[in-house]
Amino acid sequence: MLRIWGRLSSQNVQKVMWLLGELDLEHEHIPAGGSFGRLSDQDFGQLNPNRLVPVIEDRGTAIWESHSILRYLAAQYGSMQLWPESPKERAAFDRWMDWCQTHWQPAFLTGVFWGYYRTPEQNRDWGAISASVARCSELMMIVESVLTENDYISGKNFTLGDIPFGSSLYRYFELDIERPSLPRVEAYYDRLKMRPSYNKHGKRPVETVVGNVRFWDTGGGTGMTGDGWFCDCPLLTSQALEVYGRY
Repeated sequence: MLRIWGRLSSQNVQKVMWLLGELDLEHEHIPAGGSFGRLSDQDFGQLNPNRLVPVIEDRGTAIWESHSILRYLAAQYGSMQLWPESPKERAAFDRWMDWCQTHWQPAFLTGVFWGYYRTPEQNRDWGAISASVARCSELMMIVESVLTENDYISGKNFTLGDIPFGSSLYRYFELDIERPSLPRVEAYYDRLKMRPSYNKHGKRPVETVVGNVRFWDTGGGTGMTGDGWFCDCPLLTSQALEVYGRY
């Protein structure tokens, strides 16, 4: 049976769980990361040398990095809609998966969700947070424009490309931040909420992680950690947060 390792409050784990639901794949979920620990275990390190979640085990193979997992599952188990034969058709959604990872997640997940929501108020960098909120608005307006002619991120139908971006919308619309007028994005979000697997995995409460990024003075800089994610790292600077905050 397919196994997935990770904590269900992680957005990157939620992406994979959402797709597993869309595919109706039987699987075993093993809680890992945060308060569940296990990331420093020798066995887990053999699955993923980066010691991050999510990880899946399928047919004797361990796969890590959430978007790699999504592509694998769609190619192995998905329909033509999720993994078409044509490289041109795959590129139409694949580019949005990379856009999400290289543009949207650094601005929202790292800059806003971590910088504001998960950081204690006394440690927040308001200048950086404001810049990230503004950047999110710019990126959202790109999506708003794309949705002028599309019902989904890459066309008329739901595709794999909707999962990375769509998985962040619950957090984006629930946070008390400034947002531009986004009628098409909101309508798109409503369409996603009609999907049972999205409702089950993409709308999990996040109150348990409010302000739980912990700071300490290491003498050589400021370190950060959040619910056990970074306990294996001797020093975590803001640069490290940009890398690890994606998980």
